[in-house]
Amino acid sequence: MESASLKGLLDEYAELEEALGDPAVHADQARARKLGRRYAELAPVVKTVGELESAKSDLAAAKELASDDPAFAEEAEQLEQRIPTLEAKLTELLLPRDPHDGADVVMEIKSGEGGEESALFAGDLLRMYLRYAERYGWKAEVLGSTESDLGGYKDVTVSFKTKEPTADGVWARLKFEGGVHRVQRVPATESQGRIHTSAAGVLIYPEPEEVEVEIDQNDLRIDTFRSSGPGGQSVNTTDSAIRVTHLPTGVVVSCQNEKSQIQNRARAIQVLQARLQAMAEEEAAAKAADTRRSQVRTVDRSERVRTYNFPENRISDHRINFKAYNLDQVLDGELDAVLDALQAADREERMAESQA
Repeated sequence: MESASLKGLLDEYAELEEALGDPAVHADQARARKLGRRYAELAPVVKTVGELESAKSDLAAAKELASDDPAFAEEAEQLEQRIPTLEAKLTELLLPRDPHDGADVVMEIKSGEGGEESALFAGDLLRMYLRYAERYGWKAEVLGSTESDLGGYKDVTVSFKTKEPTADGVWARLKFEGGVHRVQRVPATESQGRIHTSAAGVLIYPEPEEVEVEIDQNDLRIDTFRSSGPGGQSVNTTDSAIRVTHLPTGVVVSCQNEKSQIQNRARAIQVLQARLQAMAEEEAAAKAADTRRSQVRTVDRSERVRTYNFPENRISDHRINFKAYNLDQVLDGELDAVLDALQAADREERMAESQA
């Protein structure tokens, strides 16, 4: 990046620091969170620039004193090795970022091929992500769900939020989870002990802090219904659950976990806005011939991004040829290894594109 552009980032950081020190800014929590997130994004750049400038200054001083004291010659050699490392780190930090990396997310998990077994697997995936969120201290909230007779999920929608603004939020960590997740195991419904293959689909999209998609109320059909648990058992005595259908696109969002019909309606529309924004961005990216990974549109087990093999305790991510034999730990929320590998592959791809 040109020095003028780098200077612009440093100036922006100083302005953000001053703004965040103003109590009036924190009166608007949404604005304060947005500024705080940008401040967190720029902090590693500013820190690395400072370390690089300090290392170059120390190197110049060490070279001047090396003739009088051999210890300075050794220090100069160490600094000469450190400076390229810092320069490479700065180059990586200055790569174009995904604008949603600091965002919170909404995730949908849907059962697919495999019937009741697929619904049980969808429940396993939900628990996996909830446990992972707990490890990171994220706030997780199930917005709506349709349970199966055996306690799985035909579909479930959940939001994940960070407690404080961060440069790399939930989206940066989970954005590659979208796709078909395939499971191979002996189902609870199998009496002969045979291994079956089924699948569940994961859709994930950033939850916008500011509404960028306008929704015409005339385009919505809003239905109320009674929340229900497994097997249709009523868990509410009032019709407080809300189903919102966006007529132009056919997108349907349900929310039943808030305390009132009004709250469920507001939350459902918020999720709808996030989905429509994701669709609009995806369409724009397609027109620009963007080659970013696409998420699942149909839950077909042949179009899988990852396989969970229970007999071998193996997890495989087919996009990056990742394989590990700790499936039990992964399902308990220890996802870091596979997520780190996906982020590393994405980083290498972006580095290659920047040098092309």
